[in-house]
Amino acid sequence: MGKKRVMVPAEKLDLSTVKYEHEEIQAPHLTGLMLKFFVRVIEAPVIGSFIISFLKKQNKMVELLQNTLIPEAPMFKPEFPPQEIEPSVVIVDEEGKPEDRVATALKCLPHYDPASCWSRDSLPSFRYWKIRDYAYAYRSKVVTPSMVAEQLISVIEGCNYHKPPTPLLVSFDAEEVRKQALASTQRFEEGNPLSILDGIFMAIKDDIDCYPHPSKGATTWMHEVRSVKKDAVCVSRLRSCGVILIGKANMHELGMGTTGNNPNYGTTRNPHAPERYTGGSSSGPAALVASGLCSAALGTDGGGCKSYYGSLTHFYVGYDKQGLPIGLQLIGRPWGEASILRLASALEELCGKSRKKPASFYDVLKTV
Repeated sequence: MGKKRVMVPAEKLDLSTVKYEHEEIQAPHLTGLMLKFFVRVIEAPVIGSFIISFLKKQNKMVELLQNTLIPEAPMFKPEFPPQEIEPSVVIVDEEGKPEDRVATALKCLPHYDPASCWSRDSLPSFRYWKIRDYAYAYRSKVVTPSMVAEQLISVIEGCNYHKPPTPLLVSFDAEEVRKQALASTQRFEEGNPLSILDGIFMAIKDDIDCYPHPSKGATTWMHEVRSVKKDAVCVSRLRSCGVILIGKANMHELGMGTTGNNPNYGTTRNPHAPERYTGGSSSGPAALVASGLCSAALGTDGGGCKSYYGSLTHFYVGYDKQGLPIGLQLIGRPWGEASILRLASALEELCGKSRKKPASFYDVLKTV
């Protein structure tokens, strides 16, 4: 069994001395026929269990799991005892209206300078348009949500004729998108946008309810045994902020994998290399953002998979010094409307830097 490693109790732990350590995974890099052969070998009765045991030992899985004693009971959400007063941390009211929560989060963001991206002298040939870029364009009457919607619909419908096909969405209704965009356009014409998120186009992963679309989990049968009667709470709050929901994004079937490959609707292509996949399971949301069709998309993460599709589509997920994903420093519901805005802002500087243009990129804002 080996010697047991006992963790330090939480109340005795000094977080100021803790440093996140990144471990390199020791495993063979295999593709194609070699990968197929390797799978057959590790599934063999005797030699397979030996190879798996060796890889587990090499990557310290036994040491980290079986031979580690944690004194505390399991927790369902992270809680960190305060070490010192943090005046810069803003607490978003859990019971507040979604649009009020977004307004609170907006005050925490760095100053937005439209001249840096809208001046003809400084306008780059390639840019990932972000939430506040769209918000500025709408309020300055450069474009309307309806104009952007037509460009987006044209691209999505054209993806079905690509060779090979590019199945970004598994459920899409052009008229539903036009209806939402028209309502948003009218609010801007009347001078009454709901929030900074009004008119922002987002896709929803196919394992999150978004009425009237079915939730299939990218299967061919789930929607037949479970019907969608209303939005998931996170989707409902985004909708109340004026977000335009374009449809259900493709994913790895039932989320049971990290490649994003889907035998039912087709595999989402990586915008940076169409002959490759995006990683998953949130393959559709990753491709939609990386290709420029959406400035944000809603996905799910059951065990760190956002790092897979984030890195493969060149949107690296950052971590703070305690190992927490960027975006969790804003106290609120992890996938609430305010946290999405905070996370989007955290990536603005990264996205704004000089980056390689994807092979499949759709500049729906600049085209208009």
